[in-house]
Amino acid sequence: MSIPLLPASPVGFPNPQGAMADPDGLLAAGGDLTIQWLIEAYAQGIFPWFDSDDDPIFWWSPSTRAVSVPGDIKVSRSLAKRIRNAGFEVRADSNFAQVIDGCRAPRSGSQGTWITDRMKAAYVELHQAGFAHSLETYLEGELVGGLYGVSLGLCFFGESMFSAKPDASKIAFYALHQQLRAWGFQLIDCQIQNPHLETLGVQEMSRRAFLEILSANPLRKTRKGLWQLEGASAKF
Repeated sequence: MSIPLLPASPVGFPNPQGAMADPDGLLAAGGDLTIQWLIEAYAQGIFPWFDSDDDPIFWWSPSTRAVSVPGDIKVSRSLAKRIRNAGFEVRADSNFAQVIDGCRAPRSGSQGTWITDRMKAAYVELHQAGFAHSLETYLEGELVGGLYGVSLGLCFFGESMFSAKPDASKIAFYALHQQLRAWGFQLIDCQIQNPHLETLGVQEMSRRAFLEILSANPLRKTRKGLWQLEGASAKF
């Protein structure tokens, strides 16, 4: 099966249900990482993922999706203790670019990162336009963990998270759950399941069910201003 090659314009994707089975979810190559391309991708349950800025942009829509309902997070006894007593502070949108740098820093057992310079620049631009956001965990004023993703309608599409201290990313994820539940969000997309997400209660959903939820999402208002207010208040 050949991979559809997308031109730089106009913006448009094949039907995500037609994504390849092997590798799972590969939908197309090409296009661009402009705001218009990224918003159109996430609105259809598609995300970019490639290894190098020398590679073409590959677009994915896996057959199963790792998702979480805001407020429905598994909090272990040890995590609950850290939330109460460890002295962490969580902020929104106060250091977006540094969160991306934390997510793409080398990790033990990893050969590299998929968050290339081009990817970082694209998501910083999306953040400046009010569609991409970060939650950061601080300890004694130092950034020690966080996550970032894309907010469209009543869905948040998580991209990556990092921890420089134990449970720092989990605390950011917990804060994300609480804030999105308060705002009435419907779904948190975590893309692909892994053992770390499983410990937080993230479940798998079929692509068809996921896309059915997204089909109504573009009709819902994207809450750009609320994120900016939370960043100004600098605390959840």
